[in-house]
Amino acid sequence: MNSIPDSPHILIVEDDFASRSLLVSYFENEGYRVSETDNGNDLCQRVMNDAVELVLLDINLPGKDGLTLTRELRAQSRVGIILVTSKGDEIDRIVGLELGADDYVTKPFNPRELLVRTKNLLWRVNEHPQQQSAENNGSLVQFEGWSLDSKKRLLTDPQQDSERLPEGEFKLLHSLITSPGQVLSRDQLMDAIHDREWTPNDRSVDVMVGRLRRKLGDNPTDPHFILTAHGAGYMFAGEIS
Repeated sequence: MNSIPDSPHILIVEDDFASRSLLVSYFENEGYRVSETDNGNDLCQRVMNDAVELVLLDINLPGKDGLTLTRELRAQSRVGIILVTSKGDEIDRIVGLELGADDYVTKPFNPRELLVRTKNLLWRVNEHPQQQSAENNGSLVQFEGWSLDSKKRLLTDPQQDSERLPEGEFKLLHSLITSPGQVLSRDQLMDAIHDREWTPNDRSVDVMVGRLRRKLGDNPTDPHFILTAHGAGYMFAGEIS
């Protein structure tokens, strides 16, 4: 099947030829425009020059690995990033999320699940018009000089500097802010940020809380905005305007 005109452009970065060919064939058959490479040494430039909307990035690559590339990409672009990891790469998955990856899949993965994750991420990255029209004027939440725009996932500080949050961080912060003063358990927060099955030892929530605290200027030993309820979860303690 040929790609549909104006269909999303996906770049697959995978050094294993068989795996890469399978992914290319699968996404092309679904109508996507697909590019491929076995290394990411010029990844940032390709994403910029070729209008890539989503990168499917293997962590274990020769030369620059997937984590290094995630950091470099996120510093220059808001392109969607899905990491491909192995079962034993839990630490790498956590680091990948810390560096700004939007999602991950673990080998061996179900191609249909990967397709769903790809569609969902592309829909969010491109800020689908139907989503925008469904949002109302109450999309801006303000607290103590800060604001969170749920249409654009923009976090703006009191100096009016803005940063577009990765999807997981946005969902987590939005869940906390819209329930101020209420302790939300890790289970509740995991349900809010993940449309996947998760395990009890999944530390994604803690990792994202740490990232959000840094962005909010919170002292992790004495936070002001996101408080830890030990053994229970987290709570947003800022004053909503």
